Amino acid sequence: MFATENETTHGFETIVLKDLESNGFAAIIPACGGILHSFNILHNGALVNVIDGYSNKDDFEKNVTAKGFKSCKLSPFACRIKDASYQFEEHTHIIDKFLLGPNALHGLIYDAPFEVIYQYANEEHAGLALQYKYRGESNGYPFHYDCVITYHLRKNNELQVSTTIFNRGEGLMPIQDGWHPYFTLGKKIDELELKFKSNEKLLFDDNMIPTGRIERFEEFATFKKIGTVHFDDCFTVNHSGKPPLIAIRDPEQKLQVEVWPDKTYPYMQFYTPEHRMSIAVENLSAPPDTFNNGINLIILPPDANTVFTTMYKITAL
Repeated sequence: MFATENETTHGFETIVLKDLESNGFAAIIPACGGILHSFNILHNGALVNVIDGYSNKDDFEKNVTAKGFKSCKLSPFACRIKDASYQFEEHTHIIDKFLLGPNALHGLIYDAPFEVIYQYANEEHAGLALQYKYRGESNGYPFHYDCVITYHLRKNNELQVSTTIFNRGEGLMPIQDGWHPYFTLGKKIDELELKFKSNEKLLFDDNMIPTGRIERFEEFATFKKIGTVHFDDCFTVNHSGKPPLIAIRDPEQKLQVEVWPDKTYPYMQFYTPEHRMSIAVENLSAPPDTFNNGINLIILPPDANTVFTTMYKITAL
């Protein structure tokens, strides 16, 4: 059996999806970008939360960018736009919401207040749908669209997350989608093992913009200790074979976090923060600077929609 509950915790108004049989649950905060605040499993008699989140509402409001956009929805673009500028249909647009150096970073709705469309629970799963209506509030992205996020908690500690983008404008609209969760197993990531399915790494210039070149990369094709490896890199996703496509393992705790993106997310970016208590695993529909380089950029016609889906899973080994 599953259930949903509305709770207030540390100033957050959260909606909790619960598996009453396993005691696992996921907490989502609609008003703070619709973020995944926690994803929990009962393991060896104790609750383990695998999401590195925010301590309270004030922490989110003051530090969402300073703390690396933890858990945020990346839309209508993800990662960087070179010089915060792009051209679309002969018009030049300048993004002005958040810049890191000369480049725009991580979209426009990462801190937007989403509204609840519905929530439900039955014997097989619990779910929640959220919506934000973007209506050209930023001069740098004058398009109109709806972003609908759905979370579905299922048996075996599976959390499916889908994003549907609806073009509500009268013309064509460029769109990219991504997520930015930071996963933690309660210790330094140096002690954890990582595996992901990719043979290609995108090469960046000094401003972290793709150069168009790709190099062979298979270092984590099988489980390998992360150690002192520093990531701020983008990789293609190899969807052949069986999922999961990304897995983070703690051999000592015998616990594993898995990421199962479908083919709507053909790229992934990893980032290791300085504190190294978590690792960002970003599913991306296109690589950084897609509004300029056009790689995998989606051009959505009026009244059309597109869907992006990934799944997070916690597995006891």
